[in-house]
Amino acid sequence: MTLPDERFRSVLQTEEFLRALADPKITPRVPRAIRKRALGCLRHYPSFYNLKEIEEAAPHIMEERMEPLYKMVKAYNQEKTESADNNNN
Repeated sequence: MTLPDERFRSVLQTEEFLRALADPKITPRVPRAIRKRALGCLRHYPSFYNLKEIEEAAPHIMEERMEPLYKMVKAYNQEKTESADNNNN
């Protein structure tokens, strides 16, 4: 189960990881091919601005922060749906 705020954080953390892989000062013993691949992935990676645009257009998909009560209800509903799906399979 992934909630919109978890998805938002995951994208930010993945960008941070790719930037670290691409920087020899941060990760000195990473092979050149891996650095090049990380830089290639970052070339068209969504910016924070893009994430905020996605949030505005589709908060059910990606949202920087969720209200705690809404998050709890959303998590409960997703767990209930997943449980029902698993029981039907």
